[in-house]
Amino acid sequence: MMDKPFLPKLKGMLNSPHLWDAFVEKLDYDIKQEQRNLEQATDLQQMFKAQGAIAALRHLKYLKDEINAG
Repeated sequence: MMDKPFLPKLKGMLNSPHLWDAFVEKLDYDIKQEQRNLEQATDLQQMFKAQGAIAALRHLKYLKDEINAG
């Protein structure tokens, strides 16, 4: 496993439930927007771009688990 010294620096955001919940709410909103883009994609490039964005946003959504595991 790669050493990630930056993860402990993010714990402050986790210790503030209000801040973390707002962050997750924003991520959920962005995921919905990208899902809409995916549904309306007219070519493969748009489709792949939306899929990549959704994957990245979901990765951020589960950052809390990664920080707590580290």
